[in-house]
This record gives sequence, C-alpha cells and structure tokens, in this order.
Amino acid sequence: MTHPCRIIGVLDNGAAGLTPEALAQLRAADVVIGGHRSLELFADEIRADTERLDLTGNLSQVPTWISAAREAGKQVAVLATGDPLCHGIASFLIGKLGREGVDILPNLSMLQLACAKLGLPWQNVRIASVHSRDAGEWTIGATPEHGLYRLLSVLRQSDLIAVFTSPENDPARIARMLQIESLADEFEMAVAECLLQDREQVSDWLAIDAAVGRSFADPNIVLLRRRQPVVREALFGLPDERFNQRKPDKGLITKREVRAVSLARMALLSDSVVWDIGAGSGAVGLEAARLCPQGHVYAIEKNEADAAIALSNRASLRISNYTLLHGRAPAGLENWPDPDAVFIGGSGGELRELIALCLRRLRPNGNLVMNFATLENMATAVDTLKATGAQWDVLQLQAARSKPILDMHRMQAENPIWIICASLGDSVCSEQTLEQNDD
Repeated sequence: MTHPCRIIGVLDNGAAGLTPEALAQLRAADVVIGGHRSLELFADEIRADTERLDLTGNLSQVPTWISAAREAGKQVAVLATGDPLCHGIASFLIGKLGREGVDILPNLSMLQLACAKLGLPWQNVRIASVHSRDAGEWTIGATPEHGLYRLLSVLRQSDLIAVFTSPENDPARIARMLQIESLADEFEMAVAECLLQDREQVSDWLAIDAAVGRSFADPNIVLLRRRQPVVREALFGLPDERFNQRKPDKGLITKREVRAVSLARMALLSDSVVWDIGAGSGAVGLEAARLCPQGHVYAIEKNEADAAIALSNRASLRISNYTLLHGRAPAGLENWPDPDAVFIGGSGGELRELIALCLRRLRPNGNLVMNFATLENMATAVDTLKATGAQWDVLQLQAARSKPILDMHRMQAENPIWIICASLGDSVCSEQTLEQNDD
C-alpha cells in the first residue's frame, strides 16, 4: 500500500500546537522533511530511525524525495508552517504529486495568529507574500519580475493587507517601497514578530516613516491598513485636465474622446501586456494600466520633458503597473515582452519600421491602434499595412465641444484625428513580407 504524503502544519510552540492526529502521523513517519528550524523544534517527536531531510534551499528536490520514499513503501511527513495551503508548500506539492498523493493536516495560519493578537477581523484581509528570494530594493517603474511588484499591486487595490515576509524582504524594505511610491502617508503598519516563541512581540500601528528606521526579528508577518478611503475615479475617459501636460504648449495630449475610442479598439483584458509608443503625457498608456490591473504597460517617449510629465501623471494616478523608457523607438523594444495591444501615438519618423515590428511581436488576437493628425502619416500607415496582409480599418473622428458665448453656447470643433486599427486576425503575415516592409 502506498501511503499519501502527510503535510503537517506546525507552529513555533512545537508539539503543544499539534492535534493528536497530526502528532501521531509525525511519530509514525519513516521520512520527515522540513526546514532546519522545524526539524530541530520537533526532534524529540521524530523516531530515532526516521530519515530527516532538510528542505532549506532544496525545495525543487522535495517531490523527488517524496516519490522515492512512497515507492519504497515508506510513510512521509512534511513539516510546513501554519496552514500549508496559505502561501505554503502544499500547492506546490499538489502540483507535482497530484491531489491523491497528499493528505493535508492544517494548523492555524500565521495570518490568523497575527490578527488575533491585534484584535483585527481578518475576513476582508487581502493576502500577499514576499517570502521568496531577495527581491532587492524597489525602484519606480519596476516590471513584474521584481519580487515586490505583486505586493504593490495588491496595495493599490486594497484597504487591509497581510504580508508574509522574508529576512531580506522585511518590514523596513516594504516601508521604503511605500515611501518611494509616495504612499507613506496613506498606510500604517503593524508587525507581529516571532509568534508563539519566547521573544514574541507585536507592534502597535506604526507610521510608515517610523517603520523604515526600525529593525524587526524574523520570522514576522506585516499588516498594512489604509488610513483614509482611497479616492475613486473612473477607470478611463478621465477629463483632459486630470493629466499634467506640457506648458506653454498645453494640449499635447490624446483628447478624451479619441482616447476612449482608441482604448476600446485595443480590446484590453485585465491581464493584457500593452505597449505605448510615443507616450507624450502618458494619458493613453496610464488609462490602459488602470484597465489592466493584472497586466503591465511598457511606454516609451523620446522627449525628455514629456517623459517627466508622464511620470508625474503616473504618480498622481497612483499607478504601479507602468514602466516608462526615455528613448526613441524602436530602440529598447526588443527587451519588452510580446504585447496583447500596441498604441502608437508618435513615431519619430520610424513609422514603417514600427508597424512591421509591432505586427511581428503582437500576440495572437492582439491589436495595433494608431492615432494620426496629419494626412501624410495616415497615408504612410495605410500604405504599410496594405503590404503586410494584416486586417485593418480607418476611422476619422472629429469631436466638437460646447463653449460659452455670452449667455449661450456654441460648438467648437477639435482637430480631426484618424484612428487606424490593425490585427493579424486569421491572416498570416509572412516573415518575408514583414522584412521587406522593414527595408
């Protein structure tokens, strides 16, 4: 008979924190796998003839250890902190061994214990984890590969957050990230250190600036709560005045009506990867980022003053899933992930090359949307698209806005804009066609 692997949730109060069933399973195990600290804590409850395997730094080998032991008819127990299914090892092992290969005996989670110490109801808590390799310090515009990226995304959308930390990604580093993102005044932090150990300590609610200067014992869990309700704004179609714009040349922005239609034609999903080429003030890319909270926007702008304005709008809108490159496209685009949607608001004279590049890189069912105010650029885009075999269409959009005149109103026309949309659809653009178009 092949026994399932028992994943046992353990706490730092040792055997006193285990149910009789969990303690019996641990004592019956022929192989016990756990971190160095857990193996030491439960040393007296593990049989002398039981094989002990330290998973510290060896996580990838654990499924192999378990499979080999089970094939040999041995009983296996894995020691996991708290609830193994709450940012624990259980989901990883189920993915490797299958649901039938594991039996989970959960314990109280560290989140529950921390909230109990603070007298804090936790049914509305959003949970995040930075319990991984050293993420490094946070920087403005960091991409999803950064270890703190997901946490910041959760913070943007939540009022109460619990964070599983690590020695490197500690409370002070999290506090510094909030400072960097100008969020320090919006949150406060409590830290529960060494729960159920002799040196247990739970802080009161701290200002973020105060947390930066403190050190906290590991292991710990961080609670973050918003001090004031976040101001809610429309997801897209914000007034033009909501964005900082270049002065004295105010008005160098994709107007709200054009912006709304362009975003609609991009057909964004919540996790879309978006390119914004010729970002200008950033209005289109930043609204795209708000529509794609699980996605990311990669923007490029050649004008240094406009790039600075776009970054100021990023900060004002409290957006973190947006990375801006100051440079001239297409340089730098080779380092970006393939997009689900591309917006071209400015081409810097490289329009033919950019269209060909974007069509090559677009993911299946992706969309390329371009805005033009001049006949020449519109004609160049159409001529280029004809040679690619892509599906495309052109929309001329001319809005008129009411303006007061004495005690009445008149309509004042905005400049006409051509919106060109392209996709590969079911057609196939050959590499040869696109390469010829590049030349």
